[in-house]
Amino acid sequence: MARSGRNPDKRVKTARGRTASSTRWLERQLNDPYVRQAKADGFRSRAAYKLVELDEKFGLLRGVRRVVDLGIAPGGWSQAVRRQTPRAAIVGIDLLEVEPIEGVTILQMDFMADEAPAALTAALDGEPDLVLSDMAANTVGHKQTDHLRTMGLVEAAAWFAVENLAEGGAFVAKVLAGGTDSELLALLKKHFRTVKHAKPPASRKGSSEWYVVAQGFKGRG
Repeated sequence: MARSGRNPDKRVKTARGRTASSTRWLERQLNDPYVRQAKADGFRSRAAYKLVELDEKFGLLRGVRRVVDLGIAPGGWSQAVRRQTPRAAIVGIDLLEVEPIEGVTILQMDFMADEAPAALTAALDGEPDLVLSDMAANTVGHKQTDHLRTMGLVEAAAWFAVENLAEGGAFVAKVLAGGTDSELLALLKKHFRTVKHAKPPASRKGSSEWYVVAQGFKGRG
């Protein structure tokens, strides 16, 4: 990412009704070079650079024709795909409403709903070359519970990839500290030629997120 010069740290006055945590979050946003660069580049979120950096390392977007974006909101990943491969068909899904993105089909529904996989594949009109998942469960404040809930989403995303990817395709998903659990890792290693973990520079240092990158889908034969 072409980083602009870092401004001196901005301090945010604690406003009436604003919690200390929200004040810290606002300060972090104001002082984050990725946030400033996202605004300059027209990306909806700094998360776009996570995919850009993963692509630089693993060549994820090279030659892709169909892409599924699980947990698309607010749309930064699909924007990055669109810019890199403007001819690729992209379908995204999220519980949240997402502002339209040119060239991207967006489904507002729960990915865990029984009808979601069929809706995604129907909208894509063909097997995806790449399945992306930046999904994370809403936190409840209990570390183990939050981890299990998020990893449940990752496992569901992995099964969607295994059941729908084109041969040679790739799967990328956000996981939490501790990486991919043994059962999920076994699933990915069974169906993909390479499985690696990565933490792109755009992921905040204090964040517990990592990404699992599975490439070379072996097919369902």
